[in-house]
Amino acid sequence: MTTLGGHASIRLDDSEVAPVRLAAGDIALVTGTGQYTISDDPSTGHQVTICGGRKYLPGGKLAADHWNLAPRTYGDGLPGATVMLRAAFELHSVVGDRLLALLPPPAVVPAGPRTGAALDLLAAEMSRDEPGQDAVLNRLLDLVLVLALRAWCAESATMPAWCRALGDAAIGEALRLLHAEPARRWTVAELATKVGLSRAAFAARFTALVGEPPITYLTAWRMTLAADLLRDTDETIAAVAHTAGYMDAFAFSAAFKRACGVSPSTWRHQAH
Repeated sequence: MTTLGGHASIRLDDSEVAPVRLAAGDIALVTGTGQYTISDDPSTGHQVTICGGRKYLPGGKLAADHWNLAPRTYGDGLPGATVMLRAAFELHSVVGDRLLALLPPPAVVPAGPRTGAALDLLAAEMSRDEPGQDAVLNRLLDLVLVLALRAWCAESATMPAWCRALGDAAIGEALRLLHAEPARRWTVAELATKVGLSRAAFAARFTALVGEPPITYLTAWRMTLAADLLRDTDETIAAVAHTAGYMDAFAFSAAFKRACGVSPSTWRHQAH
């Protein structure tokens, strides 16, 4: 969520974290499925609850029609009111979980020129109801989310090592190669040649910047991709193993269990 004008306070209802104040243009990234409260001040009582895309007044009654000011817009519309924009993403990806798990509750991205321009365009589109509107809004929301995550990573002291390593010419290129072709039978020597370093220099530099050796990182990345395939597709264990770079399903199953604590078939069953 973000405040487009005025200020707001956001409180996670099931957390001991203190309420966070948002100035105009700030973006709050809230992960998880817990309830949270948005207000002008933490002491302000509840006036409306949003659940399942509907607005309810205290007591459980649906909000009256006068709350709807425009398409996708509601409130009282009084002069000087704080304007907020809220969107929700349903993510079902172990790949995404690796990044989201690093975000504090909540992660606040201060207002800036790059996110501000995207928010202005999104706000202008929000109040319209024209052909193709959903496609436009979905892509603008994706843009705002990526810009916000990138801005947070650039300023955060807790940014993951692999993310910082992308800024290194040689190690960043090695990571891009691993991400692009995870099933390839990579060796440290081949990766070193690809990025123009000796084997020893590459291995030492990769480990120092990423926090683990190249093949250890590759194995973890393969297991992450495999977990998503097991949950989101009906591919056989053997097919998933091949996609993850294993010719032998038994070797893949053993590696997956070491990484995830359960067998591939158990993971698939639990995920569904």
